[in-house]
Amino acid sequence: MAGKREYEIAVYYFPNYHSDERNKMTHGDGWTEWELVKHARPRFPGHHQPKIPLWGYEDESDPEVMAKKIQTASSHGISSFIFDWYWYEDGPFLQRALEEGFLKAENKDQLKFALMWANHDWVDIHPAPRNKPYNELYNGAVSESALINATNHMIENYFHHPSYWRVENGLYFSIYELMNLIKGLGGLTNTKRVLEDFRVRVRNAGLGELHLNAVVWGAEILPNEQKVENVNQLLDQLGFDSITSYVWIHHNELDKFPTTSYASFRECSTENYLEFTNKYELPYFPNVTMGWDSSPRTIQSDVYQNLGYPYMPILSENTPQEFTIALKDVKVFLNKRLTNPKIFTINAWNEWTEGSYLEPDTVHGMGYLEAIRDVFGEA
Repeated sequence: MAGKREYEIAVYYFPNYHSDERNKMTHGDGWTEWELVKHARPRFPGHHQPKIPLWGYEDESDPEVMAKKIQTASSHGISSFIFDWYWYEDGPFLQRALEEGFLKAENKDQLKFALMWANHDWVDIHPAPRNKPYNELYNGAVSESALINATNHMIENYFHHPSYWRVENGLYFSIYELMNLIKGLGGLTNTKRVLEDFRVRVRNAGLGELHLNAVVWGAEILPNEQKVENVNQLLDQLGFDSITSYVWIHHNELDKFPTTSYASFRECSTENYLEFTNKYELPYFPNVTMGWDSSPRTIQSDVYQNLGYPYMPILSENTPQEFTIALKDVKVFLNKRLTNPKIFTINAWNEWTEGSYLEPDTVHGMGYLEAIRDVFGEA
């Protein structure tokens, strides 16, 4: 069993690398996002694409495949996977990586897991054309009855599990898009009531307390995203426990096209740690981002210009050495004990089509994982 550590390193996991019935309806039988990875190509001189996974194009819903990920993550100092978790009005999406892969892996006790409800609208951007607006496939603003079904599923299938991650004894549950949550539930008052009912149902199941985490940002990236205004007031009213980020680019603009230097962007992003800690009344858990390149999510035959996500600048020179500096920066910040416990998130384990992944590729091998181990030690 993964035990208590001085630093909790929670890595986002994007589960679109296994077959899913919804994707089958949109893209055809057997499709996964590996198809975009395979077909990516350089869009400008010096652009390194395609990214090639060292382990191959594996099926994450296979317990043996997931066991390798668990062992590798744990042995390089990672504490937990935070699964991007999807549930729309008519039920779940992309759940098999967790339910058939992670939870059936023989070594699942080596790593904690938690959920970030990725309740954004799912739009048809796999791949995206230049012309907008994009076709919306599933709306992220779900009703109270759908949310009750989703949270009951969590309680019954995840929260009882001994590997579920707890923060200060509370079951860590993060919500990506607060404005969609409030919209679907019909306003702030009802959202507050529904979240409190969720807490009560968790207690009644004998599971103790929830730790509600909010993902916040200052810039919309995905189509239809809506940033939160008056963060402190809103989260106080709703009874949240902490705040974190999903990715650096939610807070600062990539100001040079087609490439923005990772080193320069890291500097402004790590300055956000103190800024957000002072700005937010709740504890803020900082984020480290490995890279950014969303070009694989564009139609490869279209001209690549700065048109907004996913046609946007990439982070360049994001080598393991530069990533190591980012890790050292967050370690220095956490050691100041301005926010406790010492938790930070990383984007991401496998956001291959957004250019932010720790999994080994054919260029850097295990370099990014070795950076985590070297800075924070093995499990």
